[in-house]
Amino acid sequence: MNGPDPEPSAWVARFAALVREGGTALDLACGGGRHARLLLARGHRVAMLDRDTSRVADLASHPRAEILARDLEDGGPWPLAGRRFDGVVVANYLHRPILGHVLDAVAPGGALVYETFAEGNEAFGRPRNPDFLLRRGELRDLARAAGLRIVAFEDIAVAEPRPAVVQRIAAVRPGGREDFSVPP
Repeated sequence: MNGPDPEPSAWVARFAALVREGGTALDLACGGGRHARLLLARGHRVAMLDRDTSRVADLASHPRAEILARDLEDGGPWPLAGRRFDGVVVANYLHRPILGHVLDAVAPGGALVYETFAEGNEAFGRPRNPDFLLRRGELRDLARAAGLRIVAFEDIAVAEPRPAVVQRIAAVRPGGREDFSVPP
């Protein structure tokens, strides 16, 4: 992708407030870092993980940034084994073999904010491959099975930023704090 990264997802921006003030966050499959930049601006320590981290290289000297270049789809071990975060953000990325690790990375009192394409998106364009499209209710079901409390969930067709079918979830892991407020 050339040019500046788009603005943060409205969903991620809305629910970023669920991440504990001053806490740690993971931007998984970070791309150009649009969500990492939002989280850094909110005062979080942010780990950015992607196969190609060249688009976040400008953040390498940021005191609260950690950049990890890893291929999550090469069959290797989960690169964040044993690490937990106050916030885990994933947008426009799905690799089912690591979903259990992603959910486990949410610390007690931490939040998961996830948004990606779902079945039905093939009518609007890419991705079309079912391997990259969530099944109906899949994020909700996975979050519940992992013991997360769902704050908000959508499985809908959207018109912006482009027509697509998406699933999005904001969920919290009980423990550590129970003072979550849902942003308007």
